[in-house]
Amino acid sequence: MFFVRYFEAMAKEPPTSHNGPEAAAAPDIAAERKVTYSRLFWRFVWLTILCSLVPLLLVGWGINLHYSRFARERMLNFFQTQVEDHRKLIERFLNEHTSKLQLIARTHDRDQLLEPGALQTVFDLFNQDQRALTDLGVIGEHGFHLAYVGPYDLWARNYSKEFWFDQVMEKGVYISDMFMGFRKEPHFIIAVTHATGEKKWILRATINTESFRSLVENVRIGKTGEAYLLNEQGVYQTSPRANAAIMDKSSFPIEPYHEGIRVRVLDGLKNAQGLDRPTQIACKAWLKNPRWLLVVQQDYAEAFADVNHANTWTLVFLHLSAASILVVTVFITRHMITSIKRRDAEADRLNQQLLQAGKLASIGELSAGVAHEINNPLAIILTERQLLLDGVKHAPIADPEFREQFADSMNQIDIQVQRCKRITQNLLRFSRRTQSLIETVDLNAFIQEVVDLMEREARTSGIKFFSEPDPGLPPVSSDPSQLQQVFLNLITNAIDAHDGQPYGSIRIATQADADRQMAVVKVADTGSGIKPEHLNRIFDPFFTTKTVGKGTGLGLSICFSIVKRLGGSLSVQSEVGKGTEFTILLPYTPPKELQDSLAKKHPPKKPA
Repeated sequence: MFFVRYFEAMAKEPPTSHNGPEAAAAPDIAAERKVTYSRLFWRFVWLTILCSLVPLLLVGWGINLHYSRFARERMLNFFQTQVEDHRKLIERFLNEHTSKLQLIARTHDRDQLLEPGALQTVFDLFNQDQRALTDLGVIGEHGFHLAYVGPYDLWARNYSKEFWFDQVMEKGVYISDMFMGFRKEPHFIIAVTHATGEKKWILRATINTESFRSLVENVRIGKTGEAYLLNEQGVYQTSPRANAAIMDKSSFPIEPYHEGIRVRVLDGLKNAQGLDRPTQIACKAWLKNPRWLLVVQQDYAEAFADVNHANTWTLVFLHLSAASILVVTVFITRHMITSIKRRDAEADRLNQQLLQAGKLASIGELSAGVAHEINNPLAIILTERQLLLDGVKHAPIADPEFREQFADSMNQIDIQVQRCKRITQNLLRFSRRTQSLIETVDLNAFIQEVVDLMEREARTSGIKFFSEPDPGLPPVSSDPSQLQQVFLNLITNAIDAHDGQPYGSIRIATQADADRQMAVVKVADTGSGIKPEHLNRIFDPFFTTKTVGKGTGLGLSICFSIVKRLGGSLSVQSEVGKGTEFTILLPYTPPKELQDSLAKKHPPKKPA
């Protein structure tokens, strides 16, 4: 990796200075160190966060979640206990009055209850402890009152067509939902049947609505807690706090009958005026007879206000502690980075004496890379020379075709000499820091020029080129000399990969990647491929799988460094015996770091 780092330094192309290349490189080194110090600072900060803040926050949040869960479970258990106790109370009230009516019906003959004052005595016994009944009546099998005690004039009413009459006759015991009836006000009844001889009669009691409401609604939970009953159609059997009346339709979601107690968090409930209510926590349970749903509910915010208050202050103190640790970490890390900067400055002064020796050593290493790069144009020069010699053997110089071929060969020699010049300039960029050029490049045309350059050499090896340019590929801003070096290296390696094969093909495709704003270039061959154990090393300096004398192992390393400097990436996929594919990603515009660096090194000239 020593060579790669120095080659990347070479590719940055800082300007020459009267004080020598060391002085020109100083701004780059300072900029790199600034980035390094910044990364080191954040690494220390993140390490502290991982080792101290993360455990603190995890433990704190864990305790907070555990406490929240525990407190909520206690609150829900409290709700469930309230509902269970209240359901038992209501069912005991209804069962008690049903049992009393059954007892009276079984111990009293109908004629006894029809005697003057007998039904009044029974009514008074019912209400001696509390005013539980509004009225009491004996109804015959045809639906007319045989005896009645109560405040309403119901003697002439016939109940045979009422919904509850058939239910009582069929079941023997019936508890109705709230209904208006003949008295035109909400009430519900408990009715039982008995038979005297062959005649069936009904003992019906109307439960006092206000007394029953006080029994059901006698649950006070905070300021917003309430309890009420709903029938299976969602109609109120008692009135809740939400300004709703008995027999109004509720917005509470009704589920099918179920055993046990369930808790739900409800949104979207509305009051009697149709306005939205706050989120509610509701605990509900079904009564067995009648099928009424007992609901105890409260505003969610009020129910968990104490829990939320405790959680809020716990989290406040937890995050204040974390912030304190973070602030102390920043100050300590800054002090450490300052100490490192002082030590680096001292090390720089000591390393000045070794700078020249290191430069010479690096130039020696780069020379091997330059020699490798010169091999490609020299091979083409030799090919053109051979073509010239063949032409001289087969045709006299006066032949027009030969003269055309001769002129073309001389042109190729000139092109390759120019390329050798650019390669030597790459060495000078390291030693004398020549100027880098960023130009607009049409990749499709540029790659075709390189293919035309290498096609003759490939044809002599039985290799064909297949180009797949993307017509929609926009031009890129890049360094054409560096790009030519990359493509020549990759194509040369692709040709070499077919050694020992009678024929083969090289496919070069371009594609526009609009999402990433990059150009994609793929160079694929049908050569021998690369072994899996070598794939992770082919970009390392001096690593090669070629035979001794055919390669130095620097070509792909140089390509990788060039593409990385230009803001792109170079990757490879290969399968032994099938071939290799290199993928180059190049941004449409140079990276900001490269543009800023060139702008600082080569500012525009001011007009005279």
